[in-house]
Amino acid sequence: MSSGNVVFRKRSPTINEYRERRERRFKEGRAGASLLGRKIIRGKRRERKVPRFGPIPKETLLDLYLQKGNSMREVAEKTGFSLHKVSYWMEGYKIKKRTVSEAIYINRNRKGDPFQIHEPGTMSEAQLMGMGLGLFWGEGTKMDKNSIRLGNTDPALIKTFVKFLKRFFEVDNLKIHFGLQIFNDTNPDEVLRFWMKELDVNKSQFQKVVVTPSRGAGTYRRKMKYGVLTVYFNNKKLRGVIAEKLKAFGYSGD
Repeated sequence: MSSGNVVFRKRSPTINEYRERRERRFKEGRAGASLLGRKIIRGKRRERKVPRFGPIPKETLLDLYLQKGNSMREVAEKTGFSLHKVSYWMEGYKIKKRTVSEAIYINRNRKGDPFQIHEPGTMSEAQLMGMGLGLFWGEGTKMDKNSIRLGNTDPALIKTFVKFLKRFFEVDNLKIHFGLQIFNDTNPDEVLRFWMKELDVNKSQFQKVVVTPSRGAGTYRRKMKYGVLTVYFNNKKLRGVIAEKLKAFGYSGD
């Protein structure tokens, strides 16, 4: 609008006014409404069920991001929206984004958790569950938060713990790995064959044998005739499950 040589222009909204307007449109469900695709059928105008340029439905984000474990970038590629739009609507729907460690875990386990939780169904299974939890509490490594580790010299103890992992968590036998530490006056091949036979596992599941210098004859060395064997199952989530079960008894290893 002008009067003579004077030109009057409409004031541009401030940043805060713009944000308030956008939030108001979002709450009213009008965000992107002007861009909704429409279709004429027999003279009647009908809105598309899925807008071509509208907000991403919350159900779609929940399904792709939370249920199917896609990353935000993958969600953007599958829906045809930009990464910025996906991030914007996730914030709008208050969908919590993953932490870096959670994203890494999902990326490494694309087919889902490599374990299934089962509760004891009989008295003997309840005893095995209690034994396995007790072994982890007493012999398990507390410093490593990303895997389950337990070391001992007793084959029966090791076999019981492996049985615990398989029975209640369906851990794949081939995904269980072992570390072996021996004295330098012990035959590594003999010791390795001993543990392979005891546990019925493959040589490929063993890490490189660690050899420690002997300090002379003694009771401790005789007990370690076949070294110290450490069981490994690398899964942060399952470690958390076991630790959570132990917290009911006062466990504070985390």
